Amino acid sequence: MHETAAPAVVHGPPTTFLSKHVFSLDHKVIGLQYYTLALVAVVTGMVLSWLMRIHLGWSSAAIPGLQVLSPNGAPGGVMTPEYYLQLMTMHATIMVFFVLTTAPFAAFGNYFLPIQVGAEDMPFPHFNMMSFWTTFTAFLILVAAFFVPDGPPLSGWTAYAPLSAIGKNAGPGEGTGQVLWAAALGVFCIGQLLGSLNFISTVLDMRTKGMTLARLPVTCWAWFITSCMGLTAFAVLMPATILLILDHVAGTSFFIASGLVLNDQLVPHSGGSTLLWQHLFWFFGHPEVYIAIVPGMGIVTHVLVTNMRRPMLSMKAILYSMWALAFLSYMVYGHHMFVSGMNPFSSLVFSFPTLMITIPSTVVVLIWIGSLYGSKLRINTASLFALGFISMFVSGGVSGFFLAQPSIDIMLHATYFVVGHFHMVMGVAAMFGIFSGTYFWFPKMTGHMMNETIGKIHFWLTFVGTYCIFMPFHYLGWAGNVRRYAAFTDDFLKPLIPVHQFITVAAIFTGAVQLLFIYNLIYSRFRGPAAPANPWEGTSLEWAMPSPPPWNNFGGHDPIVYHDADQYGVKTASGADYIMQNSPEQALGTAEGD
Repeated sequence: MHETAAPAVVHGPPTTFLSKHVFSLDHKVIGLQYYTLALVAVVTGMVLSWLMRIHLGWSSAAIPGLQVLSPNGAPGGVMTPEYYLQLMTMHATIMVFFVLTTAPFAAFGNYFLPIQVGAEDMPFPHFNMMSFWTTFTAFLILVAAFFVPDGPPLSGWTAYAPLSAIGKNAGPGEGTGQVLWAAALGVFCIGQLLGSLNFISTVLDMRTKGMTLARLPVTCWAWFITSCMGLTAFAVLMPATILLILDHVAGTSFFIASGLVLNDQLVPHSGGSTLLWQHLFWFFGHPEVYIAIVPGMGIVTHVLVTNMRRPMLSMKAILYSMWALAFLSYMVYGHHMFVSGMNPFSSLVFSFPTLMITIPSTVVVLIWIGSLYGSKLRINTASLFALGFISMFVSGGVSGFFLAQPSIDIMLHATYFVVGHFHMVMGVAAMFGIFSGTYFWFPKMTGHMMNETIGKIHFWLTFVGTYCIFMPFHYLGWAGNVRRYAAFTDDFLKPLIPVHQFITVAAIFTGAVQLLFIYNLIYSRFRGPAAPANPWEGTSLEWAMPSPPPWNNFGGHDPIVYHDADQYGVKTASGADYIMQNSPEQALGTAEGD
């Protein structure tokens, strides 16, 4: 039994604007800062995707104003193939690192992890503040690549060597732009390492009296597991980016093989390995998929349990499955390298754990579906996006079976089939988890309710729109449509242009729908109806305090926990069907109909 929490570093209430809103030590303010950064990043990434999609649908169309952003990359507003690749690189980098990692993990985790374990704050508040400002600095460094003479890099978010390592002669942005890209990711890793250490310390040392590990809400476990993954994964990516920078500025040859000829000139490097970068990057890259997904799994489980009004069939199985995903994610990274020239036996070895990792994912999905069966689910925007997460995760995950087979992957690897797969699993599913968490916790964070009617319209239009965008990608892949092509001039690709035009229209429509969300977010923040302390009748500790919470969370009086967070569907003396974690009340029995 965990009796007492380690004392938090005491910091008084903020006394100035800067200490309250800018350089705040309050984990809740830092969580909101992360969320705001993710919101700016997702709008930026979405606009870049619009530009790319317009060019793919109508390759000769002039996009007004694009020549201002890049006179060389888009003369007269018409995008060059090189500039298309530059936008693709920036879109993917911004979305993966500054949206899918930042929002579900750093934003929601910073805000709610200390509250849900019953702590006044995190153990290292100054590190916490540094983690955000380090991440923000990384975002500025990355965006700065748009404003250097050659623009951002064109090597893709994976930055495969030797293209990313040999300097400006490799193409636009491969000089200064590529160095800025690598520097941004290296700085981002520092911020994530600081955050992961804080999260792990909070779970292990800051739990309030009675909050045993078994009583932690599933969201706390999700953030804890993600922190463990991040502590290892980002510790690999950071030195990899340093080595890449050294290849550019110090004449080293970590990722540049000897005898490489570029533009009829012998590259003056020797002794490096182009595959070394892929090994280092994907050892980070595949755990990164679950760094984006596991927090969403925790949020979706938390939201569904609250709205089903009964526990999951087996919460332990969900927790064990999330741990299994974290462990296996480091054993499957080689399936990204089936076409890299590795020993074929290595491909076979990586294929088996790739198939195995589908087992814990399937277990989680089956528990969700089995728990939903026969439940009286409350239909609100948060629960709808939770259901949408399951739909996207399953629809995108099924295509992973194909890519786990080396013989099939060799044919599909460089096609839009892979683009559809990882967008639905890693991108859209994680975004639905972010939306679900936003609608669920917005009343607690702001003290106001979001508009449910607008929220449900937002869900249905987004749900239909994302399927219209990403399901056709799989068809394009089977048809042989190569990814990263800026235009489709080959005879066999021309019949696919109408499909791309349909996807472009769907993408612009779905992106425009997100304006409803932004309007709902901003309007509700200032004009939304006042939220009660516990609008969803939840049991975890965040619902046991005012909305929004005070600066020191529990007012200096640490709560005492008597139950786990799944006390739903019970009979109580008060007539409620749930018991709060900090309530000494005991269940009288099981509620009727459950």
